[in-house]
Amino acid sequence: MSRIIALLICALLFVACKSPEARRPVSSKSGSFIDASVERNIKLNEREQTYIKKIMSENPEQEYIASENGFWYYYNVKQADSLMSPDFGDIVTFNYNIKTLTDDIIYSKEDLKTQTYVMDKQELFSGLREGLKLMKSGETVTFMFPSQKAYGYYGDENKIGINVPIKCEVSVNSIIDK
Repeated sequence: MSRIIALLICALLFVACKSPEARRPVSSKSGSFIDASVERNIKLNEREQTYIKKIMSENPEQEYIASENGFWYYYNVKQADSLMSPDFGDIVTFNYNIKTLTDDIIYSKEDLKTQTYVMDKQELFSGLREGLKLMKSGETVTFMFPSQKAYGYYGDENKIGINVPIKCEVSVNSIIDK
């Protein structure tokens, strides 16, 4: 009886000491989802750019400037070129509003209050962050941002939905050099 128990224990040890084998994936995924997402985003961007360009052509009194960062803007109030634009770490105090491209107010300047922003050290949606770098103290600029430069796929989870292009009128009150 003890021999049977000893053989069973040895057999269990022999089976239990087997080296682990690599698991094979149940299914392999291709890049088709990513490819479809890229294609969808390219089409969305083209639609938004076409719409923004249509708005610009309907307002020839404004001198629109295309930024290198994928948005358009015009100056409501322009200052002398001798004034400084903010650099990394500078403190910028500004007011802004957010509208739809058809000028319906989403957030007014009163809703958003005066903002104090440390350049490139705090969170701000990418279009506004890049737009502030183009401005000088005392200037007011109207920006038109496609959705990927605004709140993108997630929106602001409040009043701005997903993939919504926006218009912002931004006034820089002061720039403190750091």
